[in-house]
Amino acid sequence: MKLPEFVLACLDALENAGFPAYAVGGCVRDACLGLQPHDYDICTAALPEQTEAVFAGKKLVLSGEKHGTVGVVTEGGVVEITTFRTEGAYRDNRHPDWVKFVDCVEADLARRDYTVNAMAYSPSRGFADPFGGRADLNARVLRAVGDPEQRFQEDSLRILRGVRFAVKYGLEVDPSTKAAMEAQARLMDNLARERVFDELCNLLPLVTAEGLCRFASILAAVIPELKPMIGFDQHSPHHAYDLYTHTAHVTAAVPENLTLRWAALLHDTGKIPTFTRDETGRGHFYGHAQKSAELADGILRRLKAPTALREQAVLLIGQHMTKLTPDRKLLRRRVSRLGWETVENLLLLQEADMGSKGTGTPEDMAQFRQIREVLAQIRGEDACLTVKDLAVDGNDLLALGYQGRAVGQTLNALLEQVLDETLPNRRSALLEYAAQSRKCADRDNAEKR
Repeated sequence: MKLPEFVLACLDALENAGFPAYAVGGCVRDACLGLQPHDYDICTAALPEQTEAVFAGKKLVLSGEKHGTVGVVTEGGVVEITTFRTEGAYRDNRHPDWVKFVDCVEADLARRDYTVNAMAYSPSRGFADPFGGRADLNARVLRAVGDPEQRFQEDSLRILRGVRFAVKYGLEVDPSTKAAMEAQARLMDNLARERVFDELCNLLPLVTAEGLCRFASILAAVIPELKPMIGFDQHSPHHAYDLYTHTAHVTAAVPENLTLRWAALLHDTGKIPTFTRDETGRGHFYGHAQKSAELADGILRRLKAPTALREQAVLLIGQHMTKLTPDRKLLRRRVSRLGWETVENLLLLQEADMGSKGTGTPEDMAQFRQIREVLAQIRGEDACLTVKDLAVDGNDLLALGYQGRAVGQTLNALLEQVLDETLPNRRSALLEYAAQSRKCADRDNAEKR
């Protein structure tokens, strides 16, 4: 295993001071897989104060010192150096009751979550791999260290992290580990919602439809609204998949953008409460887009999602059944009301939705290419799509005698005329229309008096 010079320098400094030291965890796992690690962690027999003394000439980050971690600022970034430690029970499913520093790397590795993360490497001491992490990587197996139920009782977020590792690295979960993940999934109710949201955000850009289906019960444990969707027959000739499987395919089909992935995952949550069947037995979901938006808003609030992400995802979900066609006037109005980014994301969501029905005979997908062509034409024309784009402004209307709310109302009316292509966005034409409207309004008011 080849380590960068800035990591080797840290290891050498500790070893030269008499403290065994290893690169540990994710960097070892990624290197074994032939991947470039994003960061490097070191574990050592040195106590925190001894680590500080070894690196006295370096800039240090001491925010994790009470947990045994000292950050050393190097030319390659901050390298976190943590004292070998073992831990007590986790009565809150998150924090150990006690932490004890030890001088043995094997004891430190024994507290870690999965065997593939419980490996350490030293250029002088070789690999420390007491739980067979390298063999599991070669076999493409994700296995908990020791008793899996105990591992997940210690910190139930490890369950979601396991899903992410399995999806990201293409690993099959060891049967006993997966059984424990499913059995202990209820413990994730004890987690801070922010931690769950962050882990789901790490997972969603990675998922495949197969991965979402494989871990459906675990995802439904943290988003209960997904549970009734699993295996739900839509009773529709347009859908070969059950509702959850369709959702999994849509989620995997949109680009790896968090807002789009969240919108796709939650876009049909409202189908269950709106489900009806007609006299022929065919299923219908009238109003499900708005119901899904309502449910998604509650889910994302519960998970403490950022406001901007929540509002945009909810908007896309509420609009996902809004028909988009290559009609130029319609598209101008959609962009005017929703904005370019929303319309483009809505198009991506609708395209994934239509292409993920599993019937083998998807509806006409050519319309999406046609819509994009018309949108490109509109964008290329630098079209007038908002009040700010008009060739006149409020000051122009004030000069014509408009006052108060009438100014904004008239600007909006002018925009409607331009969007409908009834009026050109030309100053003279807009002022003439506004002046004529003003005269008509004055005449009507005079007649009423």
